[in-house]
Amino acid sequence: MELITSLNNGVFKITLNRPEVYNSFNQAMAFSLQKELDYCAQNDEIRTILITGSGKAFCAGQDLSEATDPSGPELESIVRDHYNPIILKIRSLEKPVIAAVNGVAAGAGANIALACDLTIAQENASFIQAFSKIGLIPDSGGTYFLPRIIGVQKALALMFTGDKISAKEAEELNMIYKCIPEEKFEDFTLKIAEKMALMPTRAFGLTKKAVNQSLHNTLEQQLNLEEKLQTEAGKTEDFQEGVQAFLEKRKAKFKGK
Repeated sequence: MELITSLNNGVFKITLNRPEVYNSFNQAMAFSLQKELDYCAQNDEIRTILITGSGKAFCAGQDLSEATDPSGPELESIVRDHYNPIILKIRSLEKPVIAAVNGVAAGAGANIALACDLTIAQENASFIQAFSKIGLIPDSGGTYFLPRIIGVQKALALMFTGDKISAKEAEELNMIYKCIPEEKFEDFTLKIAEKMALMPTRAFGLTKKAVNQSLHNTLEQQLNLEEKLQTEAGKTEDFQEGVQAFLEKRKAKFKGK
């Protein structure tokens, strides 16, 4: 079983489950993750998605034994059919997607984590742009997200050198949201996922859409988009509930609708 999934309190937890190879991706796991992300988009009971890894690693990237197998998928297909859809599904999901990085995140594993809305790392975790070590370029959105997060020079340095970055260093570089001590990590990530599941996730989805487009919009285009999406948000049940709760001085009960 390449993935372990569970749904509790509106949080859909996806655990990458190939611990014997540090949760590296093969075709089956990539397609399974795509399927689960589609399920998350369609299921209204799911309010937040939490992605983590089993064992000592988050994800070591591509399983090279598959990539070098003459009977396996070609590199072009691995990038196009395995990873590109995963990144696009994460970014287009109109629900919060949290990466709980419990150990090493290397190659495509690192970039999948960075493509999530929030990346939280255990303090003994690390991030490695490992592609240069085998003569490849960063994929899975790495060349798109990393320069925008930490700047072009730092991103290129990490891509060229393949240096291992600790979770603490990643936090200091603003590469991730938070670095959490090991003993508090599981509890912290679950609590923040459950907290978001109780919030107006429909508005989160619209916010995510706005931020995605801000990466290439002009200011005027972005202002027009904000007007459009704000109008859409104002028609939601959550907006009505939020206003009513405010007026009644009570805690709002959002439904993500």
